[in-house]
Amino acid sequence: MLRSRRLLLRLAPAFFALACAGGMASAVSAAEIHLVAARGGQIANLSLDDAEQLFLGRRTTLANGTPVKLVDLPAGTVRDRLYLLLTGKNPIQTRAYWSRQVFTGRALPPREAESQQQARDWLATTPDAIGYLPADVIDDRLQILLRLP
Repeated sequence: MLRSRRLLLRLAPAFFALACAGGMASAVSAAEIHLVAARGGQIANLSLDDAEQLFLGRRTTLANGTPVKLVDLPAGTVRDRLYLLLTGKNPIQTRAYWSRQVFTGRALPPREAESQQQARDWLATTPDAIGYLPADVIDDRLQILLRLP
């Protein structure tokens, strides 16, 4: 009994450090994600349903017929969180979904940027593009179409 208590006391700082690191990671991933487009571009607004349909490849145009090009961030916490909030799919489900879509020829996934900065620049210079970024990456060249918590 005494031996297990000593072991627990020795390991407690390591568990505490892991718990804190996990808390920081969840705080980072909890940043608000915004769906954005070029300011003054062809896209003025976007509903949650439209965003889901577009990012699942079920539609390539908005309800008014405007064609849209989608921009995806590289694999990571922001992308995983967007798909989870928007479609209810976790990263494994999302990859499987897109594999099926591509294999069957139904749809192609959004164009993937190499970084958040590259995505921001693509979105700012492409009038018919929609993408998503963390709130702290958005600049005045972009307009916010939809906010996800």
